[in-house]
Amino acid sequence: MGKFGMGQPVRRVEDERLLTGHGRYTDDISLQHQAYGYVLRSPHAHARILRLDARDARAAPGVLAVLTADELKADGLGTLLCAIPLENKDGTPLKTPPRPLLQGERVRYVGDPVAFVVAETLQEARDAAELIDVEYETLPSVTATAGALAAAAPTIWPEAPGNLCFDWELGDRKATEAVFARAKRVIRLEIVNNRIVPNSMEARGAIGDYDASQNRLTLYTSSQGSHGLRAAFAKEVFNITIDKLRVVTPDVGGGFGMKIFPYPEQGLVLWAARRLKRPVKWASERSEAFISDSHGRDNVSVAELALDENARFLALRVSTVANLGAYLSQYAPYIPTEAGTHMFAGVYTFESVYVEVKGVFTNTVPIDAYRGAGRPEAAYLVERLVDHAARELGLAPDEIRRRNFIPAEAMPYTTATGLVYDTGDFAGVMAEALKAADWAGFASRRAASPKAGKRRGIGLAYYIEKCGGGEDERAHIRFEPDGQISLFVGSLSNGQGHETAFAQLAADRFGVDIGRIKVIQGDTDLIDFGRGTGGSRALPVQGSAVVRTADKVLEKAKKIAAHLLEANELDVEFKEGVFAIAGTDRRMTIDEVAKAAFDAKRLPAGMTPGLEDKVHHMPAAPTYPNGCHICEVEIDEATGIVEVVRYHVVDDFGVVVNPILLAGQVHGGIAQGVGQALLERTVYDPESGQLLAGSFMDYDMPRADNLPEIVFATHNVPSTANPLGVKGAGEAGAIGAPPAVINAVVDALAELGIRHVDMPATPETVWRLIAGAKAAKAA
Repeated sequence: MGKFGMGQPVRRVEDERLLTGHGRYTDDISLQHQAYGYVLRSPHAHARILRLDARDARAAPGVLAVLTADELKADGLGTLLCAIPLENKDGTPLKTPPRPLLQGERVRYVGDPVAFVVAETLQEARDAAELIDVEYETLPSVTATAGALAAAAPTIWPEAPGNLCFDWELGDRKATEAVFARAKRVIRLEIVNNRIVPNSMEARGAIGDYDASQNRLTLYTSSQGSHGLRAAFAKEVFNITIDKLRVVTPDVGGGFGMKIFPYPEQGLVLWAARRLKRPVKWASERSEAFISDSHGRDNVSVAELALDENARFLALRVSTVANLGAYLSQYAPYIPTEAGTHMFAGVYTFESVYVEVKGVFTNTVPIDAYRGAGRPEAAYLVERLVDHAARELGLAPDEIRRRNFIPAEAMPYTTATGLVYDTGDFAGVMAEALKAADWAGFASRRAASPKAGKRRGIGLAYYIEKCGGGEDERAHIRFEPDGQISLFVGSLSNGQGHETAFAQLAADRFGVDIGRIKVIQGDTDLIDFGRGTGGSRALPVQGSAVVRTADKVLEKAKKIAAHLLEANELDVEFKEGVFAIAGTDRRMTIDEVAKAAFDAKRLPAGMTPGLEDKVHHMPAAPTYPNGCHICEVEIDEATGIVEVVRYHVVDDFGVVVNPILLAGQVHGGIAQGVGQALLERTVYDPESGQLLAGSFMDYDMPRADNLPEIVFATHNVPSTANPLGVKGAGEAGAIGAPPAVINAVVDALAELGIRHVDMPATPETVWRLIAGAKAAKAA
């Protein structure tokens, strides 16, 4: 195996460019005669627009246009559509109210766009926006997830009475109730999965351009998939064929799901560019991102676990209220339903699982996928409930899991929610994690903490997720005359290291230096097909397409080599970049073959010159990465501060392509999971609907000192779902970390009688719990 082969720790090839300031992000792009756009947003959570007067703004210096809902209607632009055709329990469709680019009659959350100002400079656009006179009639609002269904809650959409978007179920209610009826014990827990603001390092941005000679639009934007945006805006908003819209995504500084979807601002810059016949640029400010980027999570659930006399799991019953925000973002209904609930079976041998989910509208920023997209919510619920059950029954957390794991010899295994796990060794993974974390030695570490005024706890969580499946992906590989190998992919890197991973796969297949491979992504004019990035699909799906395409290219190269070596194709072997005739010294390098491929005279009869191919890969099934997280915390009783002091994780990711990239994904995911568990608190004022945690002054992001050294290892069982045997790793850390951290916090506080702590376990929250428990004990 060469130094760029499968499993080798190849350093990221894109880092030299990115770390030396040579990255090209959306905000780095400036087009000739470019104008600047500014979005005027609603200051109210819920209000009627009685009057909007933009005359003074239109007359302001430098102003080129002030676009409102009136112009939107006059130009006949469509709305942003939800892509999920979810059905209610009774078979009726979910409620899908319209989401135009600008609101003209009513606003439904703080940040709702009402006007788009375009000027020669950003400052002129900003100044002009302040001259727009909007008269609002404020209306009652509701921001609390559970409160949206209250009888007294204000109605946000007339077509959705009671603010109910959908009432959906998974599983057999009667069968599950029958299992609960014969259970020896039922454990119940109310669980909140807190709202998250993604806060990618690079804020969103977009540039619209219009070529009048071709009547063609171009959108430059930070995204997770150029082709998806092209389809959404061409078909739904502008009613044009997709060839009339080009979408280009350059380097992207983080997405975490939030940059998958079409946003109003992307449509606004395209619309303004077409009207003005000049480029228009918009870039989000950080405070603007808090009220315009899609948020994540925000579920309230009641979970019940039925057990027999031996603490074996019989059934699970869950009722969830899922906040969708004021409008349906593109995939929003899918996240708390299909994406997450099938994972409620976890890694356990349940007989039956029943889940009902009510999706509700609130006067908040729309919700959609955030790293893990439904699977973190499922893992958190199941692993908190299992830990709670262990404490209620007097069992060790590892013991109750060990009794209920699906055994490795049962694979492939069909879960109670209908998923088929192809491979997995859950008991083996947990055993390795317990050993690495010195689970047996925890008691002595706990005994030492009180001397420093601390309480120490340990938490275990076992996650599994469904990913790496879904729709197809295509790769296109072309040997160029100058010796470079161009690799075109529809997947799109947001910082995960795709350029390295895909180049490594191609270099391994061709036996060449990784520096020869140029990965091309993000431009719909250069790449004719792509699904984008999400759901940890990059390696399982796009990576499989890469290796299958490489193999097709090698098939042609082998025919050429056999022709030039005057040998039977069956006698030609290929290894480490060289075609050779078995048992002889006759050989040709792949570079020699590629050069010959451009000379029609040297090719077999009827063969087209050049060395390239395209292959679609449709995944046969999803993959199921899984792993065990073990977290130790110390809590300062005087301040409530929770410190993560030890963190160990053992994962099963199937075959590993690049351990450096893998570790980076796991570390980053754990950081985000710890952030949700301990720090990130999204707070809306219940009276005004204002987002109180709307900046980094009020919204606490994880930093380096919030984490100890993360000790990471793998216990891999290859997947059977794709040619590479990989399982996907991009979201795993964010799935396993929250329950492990909160289980540790609860363990540290259990002696005080505290049985549950909702995320985020901030110092204030923990201090109040400690003070309350001590006061109750004293009384």
